[in-house]
Amino acid sequence: MPSGKATGISSGKQAQQLLFSEAVQLTRPASSAAGPNPPAQPPTISDTEQTKTMERILQEISAVSRRLEGMDTVTTSLITETKSMHLDIAGFKSRVTGLEHRVVTLETHIHTVQDRDKDLMYLCSKLTDLDDI
Repeated sequence: MPSGKATGISSGKQAQQLLFSEAVQLTRPASSAAGPNPPAQPPTISDTEQTKTMERILQEISAVSRRLEGMDTVTTSLITETKSMHLDIAGFKSRVTGLEHRVVTLETHIHTVQDRDKDLMYLCSKLTDLDDI
């Protein structure tokens, strides 16, 4: 039997119909399936009870199938959300890398300004020394 994904929702209904028809064949009394002189066996449950049981089983299968479809929808949504979060994380990492480069550049500028400040302080002290002379 092909997988449910390949053939769509109708395959679930086909599977239910097949299950029902095979179950009905298995639960029919031997007298209806045997040759001209079948052994007499009293039916254990009536055809109506068998049909009701099979219908109940099919309803349960259908309910489980619907729950699985709902879970599939939730799973697909979670996968999509996870992919989106991975893209967001990649974007944040890129932004952090850019900010790290800016910090390094700013630190370099700060060191340059500090060095120039020292040079200016030295020159100011020399000018003061010249004024004192």
